[in-house]
Amino acid sequence: MDSYIDIHLLPDPEFAQNQLMNALFAKLHRALAQRQTYDIGVSFPRMRSKPRTLGDHLRLHGSAQALQALMVLDWLSGMRDHTNITALQPVPAGARYRVVRRVQSKSNPERLRRRLAKRHGLTEEQTHERIPETMESRMLDLPFIALRSQSTGQNFRLFVEQGEPQEQPLTGTFTAYGLSNGATVPWF
Repeated sequence: MDSYIDIHLLPDPEFAQNQLMNALFAKLHRALAQRQTYDIGVSFPRMRSKPRTLGDHLRLHGSAQALQALMVLDWLSGMRDHTNITALQPVPAGARYRVVRRVQSKSNPERLRRRLAKRHGLTEEQTHERIPETMESRMLDLPFIALRSQSTGQNFRLFVEQGEPQEQPLTGTFTAYGLSNGATVPWF
């Protein structure tokens, strides 16, 4: 990972920042899945836990060749008026490294209710009695991207966690979301 491209979301009076990030990330996911090479990682330099937000800045990491191949796909159509995209840049000397990974919630109440209804033939009201709204408090307290599954059509939250900065890079592959449980991206 010797190069990066920064994508900054521009303020928009019609769309909230998180809506624009959701749309941008959905487009990126489709482009990464289309490439099927899993050599591009992402990070969110302005991610915050209080308030919980991914921020307005998406950074793409990879080799110069991989990033150029991604940008040739013109996956940003429809988003160009909402973004400022930097040219391909080399990673600065002295950068640290960080794992950016997906964290899956085991306590999503809606998912648990659907599963309960399917397994036991319960009505929606019955599932709400067994799994009350108070369970919402046990959900992950991480920033997330709201996406729609292309295969099932269901909405879901992709929770993102950025690990602690470290001195040495770890190699590996990335998912079609640009995330990895073990591979690092440069952090600067």
